[in-house]
Amino acid sequence: MNSLEALSRVRVVLSHPVHPGNIGASARAMKTMGLSSLCLVQPKSFPDPAARAMASGALDVLESARVCATLDEALAGTTFSVAMSARGRDLSHAPLDARAAAREIAAAAARNEEVALVFGTETAGLANAEVLKCTALAHIPADPEHGSLNLAQAVQVMAYELRMAAFVLPPASMGKSAGAQYAPHEDIENFYAHLERSLYASGFLQPGNPRRLMERMRRLFARSRLEKEEINILRGMLAAWDSENSRKK
Repeated sequence: MNSLEALSRVRVVLSHPVHPGNIGASARAMKTMGLSSLCLVQPKSFPDPAARAMASGALDVLESARVCATLDEALAGTTFSVAMSARGRDLSHAPLDARAAAREIAAAAARNEEVALVFGTETAGLANAEVLKCTALAHIPADPEHGSLNLAQAVQVMAYELRMAAFVLPPASMGKSAGAQYAPHEDIENFYAHLERSLYASGFLQPGNPRRLMERMRRLFARSRLEKEEINILRGMLAAWDSENSRKK
């Protein structure tokens, strides 16, 4: 797989898009840059004639779009995902600029990883909980006096940056990464759920006063990009911890 063919492993995820025209325009933006995988999380109106009208020349991308009930469903199988946000987030990942994020995504795709680029709704962007489900956070460095891009425009900027990044990938970025088998999104989410249960059961995490501990845990582990074997080790440790806590009770 060459670097441009690797773009087929990049899925663009639109979470709760409101305007169907933006869905169609996003499909067109993707098609012009060689992207083809579109996922829609609870779109307000889809299919819709307005989406078809704006998808000029990209009806194949639009018609093959996958509609998902949750962001978890849209990210299933991915090992690297980037949340796009125009504003900084408290207790979130260190933000990348658009170009740096595109390099990371393109390199991961070239290593045969399934990757995702996630955009939020036009009205409010991504919720903090959605951002924390992703591996990284990125922004398009626009003029701070007027930094809000239309959804489809933001997709176009990132699709362009991805294509340009794919052109200049070094040979070392190609092929299967040596030794590393990153854990897919669903395995990581199952680990977080297990960790939260164990922390509650141990009394370390107080139900009435969680103090955003799990958000901090997500940020901590996202920085390390957990591998499958590491997830198995962590789950095994938690299971042993759970067993010991049960025995003491």
